[in-house]
Order: sequence, then C-alpha cells, then structure tokens
Amino acid sequence: MTQADILPGLPDALAAVPPKASTYEARTLDEAIARSHALLDEVCERWPAERILMLISGGNDSTLLGHLMRDRADTIVFINTGIGIPATRRYVHDIAGAWGKQIIEARPPDAYRDLVLGRVLARTGPNAGIRPVWKGFPGPAGHPIMYQRLKERALEQVRRDLVGPRGKSGQIVFLGGMRWSESKRRFRTSAEIDHEGAIIWCSPIVHWTLGHLAEYRERHRCVLGHVHAEHMLCHPDALPLNEVTVHLHMSGDCLCGCYAKEGEIAGIELFAPEIAEQIHAIEAEARACGIPPEWCTWGWGATAPGSPPVAGRLCSKCAPPIPGQLVIGEDAADQQPEKVVV
Repeated sequence: MTQADILPGLPDALAAVPPKASTYEARTLDEAIARSHALLDEVCERWPAERILMLISGGNDSTLLGHLMRDRADTIVFINTGIGIPATRRYVHDIAGAWGKQIIEARPPDAYRDLVLGRVLARTGPNAGIRPVWKGFPGPAGHPIMYQRLKERALEQVRRDLVGPRGKSGQIVFLGGMRWSESKRRFRTSAEIDHEGAIIWCSPIVHWTLGHLAEYRERHRCVLGHVHAEHMLCHPDALPLNEVTVHLHMSGDCLCGCYAKEGEIAGIELFAPEIAEQIHAIEAEARACGIPPEWCTWGWGATAPGSPPVAGRLCSKCAPPIPGQLVIGEDAADQQPEKVVV
C-alpha cells in the first residue's frame, strides 16, 4: 500500500525508519495526532519554556500544524522576509485573528534589496566594514546567506524581545511543520526535537505521511457546496486554505529566488503583480550599479546545474555554492557541507 492509496482509518508509515526517529511505527491519523501532542508534552516536561510559538509561513503544512496545535501555542510567528507575497501575510494575520491568537511579525535586520545591491557589509572578520556579505540576485549558492539573514536572524530577534536581558537563560519553543516525507534531506536530518541553545525546536508533525495529511484535510476542511468564507473558514473548526498556495503551489512567504523554478516569475507576475514589480525594480537597480549581468536577473539559479542540498531548517530545498559567485565576510562559514543536529 502506498501513501496515495491510504484509506481513512487505516495506519500509514514511511517505507523506511528515519535516522532521527526516537520511535517509529505505522499509525492511524488519530494515533499520529496523539504522537504529535506527546512530542510537545515531552518538550514541556524537559524544558520548561517561557513561550510556545507556532511558525506559520502560510503554506499547507504549517497551516495544518497551526490548526492542530492552536489550543496549545499562545502565539503565531510569521517571518516577513520583505520579499514575500502580501496576500500570504494577510492570510496568516487573518487565521491568527480567527483562532484568537497573538501574532508576532518577525522582520530581518537586513533588507533583501540591500543584500542584492551589496549594501550589507560584513560586521566581523577581516572584511568587517569593507566588503559586502553578498552582491547580486542569489542563486543556489546564496541560500545559506539569505536563509540566515532573512529568517534565522529574525527569529533570534523574536527570542531576544521575549526574554529580555536574561539572554540564553530564557528558553522558548518554536513549533515547525517539517516532515520526514517532504524530501530526502528532511528524511535524513529532521528530528522530532532539537535543543539549540535557548531555542527548543519541536516538529510535531514530522512523522506524518501524505496519507495522514490528506485524511486530516478531508476531516476538517469545508466540503459543503456553498460559497465558501474567505480562506474557507466556514465554521469554527474549519481548516483554512491560503489562496496563494492554490495558484502558485507554494506559500510565497519568501521569494528570494535562490532556488526558483523556470517560469516561476511568470506566475508571480500573474497572481502577485505588486511583488513582481518590486523584483523588477531591484533588477533595474542592480544593472544600474554595475553588478555583473548574469546576477541581475531574479531566479537565474533555475537554470544552474543541480547539486546536493545544503541544510536550511525552515526551507525544504536548497543547494550548495556554484563556482563563480563567492560569499565573503563572516557568513562564509555557512556554506559548509550539511550539518546534522544531534
């Protein structure tokens, strides 16, 4: 039986046991849900944290995670990368309001436009204050920089804002929607629980299969033959749907372009013309300030040679550096081979 053939009420499992699974077995949806709550129970028992925060990007998996855990997390965090589709941002705010949850909109310290135009200088090391950490639109080689600058640092600022001057003694929990069945890299490296300094990462649905997802959506999403409410929030227990994911098959919370697909910009131009206009304006600025032509087009990495992926906790696909576009400054170390968190 394959995941696509799963019938409601029957157990489902991956074909192999993930390397980081503390325990793994075939589970029905209700058993998978119970395991999800047990993981968070374990976190709360081992690390009494000050806050439990749900990371919601607006994608299908993170929305499902939010729906499942909405009674256990006190706050939703949305990372506004500054280069995302505005409709996705509105969607996350709307579902936070529908669920009665506080929302924190995390923002990175460096703007995407400034990174592309080479205006963000290294702050440490021999190039401090002299050389930019990146210049030009990023291809796969730029993913570590963009991930760190647009997402990781935004989340670290959230933690600092919440715990104040106590520094690393103030622990918080981030709930993420990573799953072992998303990709080969997720299967190898994702853990149910990661303790990273003062941040405890918990992935409550990491063990869920495509069958579990499909059955949960069938159980909770409105299927009535009527004019649906916005985001399909037709009743209090309804599982919402981000309209952006219907049109673009992605959340659109980060359009850095590191690993864009061929033709992706055409879809953005059609369904999010305001963000496409912003991207094209940065392209014009990049050409005007003398950045090499091959790096002046958003998404140029779509035609770059494929390579083994490099880790990015909140991103499911990325790739290592391509010869010719180098990273300098304090972030060069981020382009090392994938690290496995134990």
